[in-house]
Amino acid sequence: MKFIKTGIEGLMIIEPQIFKDDRGYFFESYSKTKFEAAGINIDFVQDNQSFSQKGTVRGLHAQSAPHAQAKLVRVIQGRVLDVAVDARKGSPTYGKYETVELSSENQRQFLIPEGFLHGFAVLEDNTIFAYKVNNYYAKDCELGVLWNDPDLAVDWGIDPSEAIVSAKDELLIKFADLDSPFTY
Repeated sequence: MKFIKTGIEGLMIIEPQIFKDDRGYFFESYSKTKFEAAGINIDFVQDNQSFSQKGTVRGLHAQSAPHAQAKLVRVIQGRVLDVAVDARKGSPTYGKYETVELSSENQRQFLIPEGFLHGFAVLEDNTIFAYKVNNYYAKDCELGVLWNDPDLAVDWGIDPSEAIVSAKDELLIKFADLDSPFTY
């Protein structure tokens, strides 16, 4: 596995070593030993999966303490543009974001620590998105920011007029109105 740092401290891209032959391929998507050797000591407790059509935008979401979540995300089928926004007060990159294209072709993964808002835009029909989390879902701890907040100006890789967004996500607040519970 190759662990690649990004421009925002804590965010990391993981590229697995893929073994291909005429039957297909094999790779380790997660190895606690290899993650720990790379300085990542996160105890994942749950795997989640979603299925979406092209144009779907999910996010920007997070959970606050005591149920804050780190996520290890990847695409099993299809392609997404994954987005993580630094919401850690005091961080030199507070309000900045990183995007990573994840696909069944590149098999990349994106590690998003606690303290980040997370979302993704689906770039292909029939996309299956999977992620590990280190804490369980808690409705009373969920928070979110509008995916299309003009102050963040995230380029989601899709035409905003064609975005398919849940009614719940359309009601989220702007980043400037977020009283972030996270600290750097």
